[in-house]
Amino acid sequence: MKEIKIIDEVVTDPEYKERAELSIRKRYHKKLFTPFAKACKKYELIKEGDHIAVCISGGKDSMLMAKLFQEIKRHRQVEFELTFLVMDPGYNKENRALIESNARKLGIPITVFESTIFDTVDTIEKSPCYLCARMRRGYLYSKAKELGCNKIALGHHYDDVIETILMGMLYGGQVQTMMPKLHSTNFEGMELIRPLYLVREHDICKWRDYNELHFLQCACHFTETCSTCHEDGTNSSKRLETKKLIARLKEDNPFIEANIFKSVENVNLSTVIAYKKDGIKHHFLDEY
Repeated sequence: MKEIKIIDEVVTDPEYKERAELSIRKRYHKKLFTPFAKACKKYELIKEGDHIAVCISGGKDSMLMAKLFQEIKRHRQVEFELTFLVMDPGYNKENRALIESNARKLGIPITVFESTIFDTVDTIEKSPCYLCARMRRGYLYSKAKELGCNKIALGHHYDDVIETILMGMLYGGQVQTMMPKLHSTNFEGMELIRPLYLVREHDICKWRDYNELHFLQCACHFTETCSTCHEDGTNSSKRLETKKLIARLKEDNPFIEANIFKSVENVNLSTVIAYKKDGIKHHFLDEY
């Protein structure tokens, strides 16, 4: 894989970087930095000596995550290293240029490496998004480990979490959540963390619009104008449908989002017919 390192922190227009950082420290501090820092502390996502690969897809979520990592590192409560990692799975020239341009504007020193994922999944008819997501994560783990990192950080936010919970129930017939951190099963010693876990999507959008920034919506060459594609490989139409359902439910119950989130923190196993742990199914009749 050909690797390109971009470590030039000279910003095309300093106004973008300064305004974006000031807005994180002032205007959107409570809505963005506070929940970011809370998630890092609550779920112990950053530890002394960590080397974190901040995975940037080019969208609003991962770009903001990169800026929040720069901000929390500035506080120096814990010593850790950052590598801002961009994988090019086969972007067209315009998308690649947009990612690099935004990184320069925002003062994010990215490391870019290339793969042939888009070409590979191009021949797959069944579930190409799922395969693409799995392959992307594998490439990110591999490159991050090669660069000496012990963690990769992905930009999934609070809304992704509650949508995943509801989608699992409605379309998967299971109760599960998107975890704030996971041990890799294929890359020993590596972890995946999600520091935007408590950050709301509409607040990310407000930060983006306030700073007049334009990011990739979907870089997939199957649906390059898509606004609902998702990097976890889930069916975009199902996710959009779930998002709309939550919005409708919220009209009658303003606490619906928080309740969905809390539902997986308040599981009473005494009232569950069956559950799985470490791949083993347990049934209530086993101990009845």
